[in-house]
Formats: sequence, C-alpha cells, structure tokens
Amino acid sequence: MFITYKLLTLYFKIFCVIKKTLIFCILFSALNTFAQTSAPKFSNEFLAIGVGARALGMSNAQVSSVSDVTSGYWNPAGLMGLTSDFQVDLMHAEYFAGIAKYDYGAFATKIDSVSAFGFSVIRFGVDDIPNTTQLIDADGNIDFDRIFSFSVADYAFLFSYARKSTRIEHLTYGANVKIIYRQVGDMAKAWGFGLDAGVQYRTLNNWGFGLMARDITSTFNAWSFSLDQNTIDVFNATGNEIPDNSMEITLPKFILGVSKYFNLTKNNKFGLLSEINFDFSTDGKRNVLITGDPISIDPHLGIEANYNKLIFVRFGVGNIQKTTTIFNNDQITWQPNFGIGIKFRGISLDYALTDIGDQSEALFSNVFSLRFDINKNTATQEKFR
Repeated sequence: MFITYKLLTLYFKIFCVIKKTLIFCILFSALNTFAQTSAPKFSNEFLAIGVGARALGMSNAQVSSVSDVTSGYWNPAGLMGLTSDFQVDLMHAEYFAGIAKYDYGAFATKIDSVSAFGFSVIRFGVDDIPNTTQLIDADGNIDFDRIFSFSVADYAFLFSYARKSTRIEHLTYGANVKIIYRQVGDMAKAWGFGLDAGVQYRTLNNWGFGLMARDITSTFNAWSFSLDQNTIDVFNATGNEIPDNSMEITLPKFILGVSKYFNLTKNNKFGLLSEINFDFSTDGKRNVLITGDPISIDPHLGIEANYNKLIFVRFGVGNIQKTTTIFNNDQITWQPNFGIGIKFRGISLDYALTDIGDQSEALFSNVFSLRFDINKNTATQEKFR
C-alpha cells in the first residue's frame, strides 16, 4: 500500500511539471504571435544543423536520451548524465562539396553531485569569397588586382548549466545562455543573445522523456552595416538595395522527445536505443509533415544498436516533407541518415553519413566527431549511452 501511494505521489508530481510546462509553451507561443510579421523564418538556421556525428546519424533525435557533453546543445539537462570528471567533444563537417565548413567544440564537467556546467562553440562559415564590387576602376577598366576575398561566418557560444531535482527523483533540468556573432567580411556584423531551457525525466525501466525550449525568450540579432562609398555606388548602379541597421528575431521552438533503451540479450551485451522527437516551430507555416499557422510539427526519429557499449550502429529518418511531383501528385519525402561509432578507453570516434539535399541528387555529407572522457569515474554506470 505504501509503495502504491508513493508511486501515485510521484506520478502526480510529474503530471504537475508537464502541465505547467505545456501551459507555459501555449502562453509563450500566443505572446509571440504578434511578432510573426517582423521575425523571418529560418533565422539563425545554422544552429538547427546539429552537433555530434552520433546525433546526426540518428537524424538529431536526442532530446530525451542525450547524456554527454553534447547535451549543452541538444538539452542542457542531459549534462547530469556525465560519467567522467571532464568531457571534450570536437566535430568537423563540410557541406556543399566543401564550400561551407561547420566546426564544433565543447567542454563539460560535473560541479558536484547535483549540478554540471558546459561550454560549447559553433562556427559555420564560407571562406575566401571573392569580392568583385571594385573589379572595374574609375576609368572603366577591368583590374583583377582590385579583387579581394572575405569570409561569411556565424558563431555561437553556449554556456550551459544543469541540475538534478531534489523533489522529483530521476528529473534533471538545465538552461543555456547563448551569445551569437555573425559577420559578413568588413561590411556587416550582428550580435545576438538568447536563452534555452530543457528538462529530462528517466524511469527505472529505461524510458526517457525530454523537453527542450530553444530561444525561449526569442533571440535577438542586432545587425549593423558599414559599407564604404565605393560599394554603395556599385550597389546603386546595379539596382541593389542598401541595407540598414536592423533587428532580427528568432522565435521559440519546442522539442518533445521520448526514448526507450532495450537490452536485447540476457547478458546485456547487445542493446538498442530508440528515440522520436517532435519539433514544434512557432514562426508560421512550414513545409513539414504536420503544417499549421503559427505552429508546425516536424517529427524525426533515430535508433542506435550497440555491442557491449563499445561498437555502435545508427540509423535515422528526418526532414519529412510533403511535395508535389511534376504530374501534380502529392508525395511524402524523407531524409535518411546513417552512422557508426566506437568507444574504447575513454575515447569515442563517431561517423555519420547524412543526406542534406534531395535524395535523387545523393548530396551526402561525411561528418566525424571525437569525444574524450578525462579522469573517468568507473563507479558511475551509464543507462542510455
């Protein structure tokens, strides 16, 4: 009887947390509806690509199961799952035949038994872009010496904090302070600031639940432009608009995740993790599986099989969209992903093969990431990773 009462009390507390969270999400979405006219879609979209080859191989289905240093990006509450004193993760990827480069680095550590801290940095950029605005001199002659190169790059710096709940067992929560810097050569730059928040709950029978709120306060990028007179003259002569200093707003996105870990053999040598995420965007109608205005829902799922938690094979399905063929027939398209990984003596090497374009074009990208566990605490056991 006492056990039943304790379970009912626990479920009631969980219900109250979920209820309050959903009410907040609904109210916050309503408050941000008025900003739809001034907030562009796909603002700060470089932060939607994802980090870590493990996650990319699972189509970014991570919110409820992530429990390592990459939690600083996916769900800061997962930092409480760290199993070593320190973790470092590095990733490099190239997109569009190597034109665009994506780099990520992160560090995380436990502060004490109930809290953790992490820091992440992301850069997505295109370098050595030729600037031909001054190609023709004042006399109308073409002078290739007047061509110079510049870079367009987006940076994000995430400071993460996580804590274990003292009221509800197996519940963790966390938040990110996010600073963004975007640069277009010497011509334009922007500084942005935003907040993320996340929560995770895990049961004793290996179920996991997670909720991540990105840009929960809306993220604001303040753009400033500094064009020289020669460039302004070229823009005017070619009919281009002269940009003005402006504010760009990124509206909130809520990601709900559910995961389950299965022991496939009695000796626990083989295991399988499955997770499904639902992305709730609030910036208007999007071409995803469930469209709406202002809220659209984009599901994506991933699975990870492992042998003795040393060798991993991953699959994922995401970017599910409704499209129309040339024969005016509706069809559903989806993006497959695949990955493998190996973990040995505190070093994890992960690889992902991702399709970032139309499947018929087979525009695949190879992603590698490397994670280090430093001063590993062997007394702590992992449940999900």
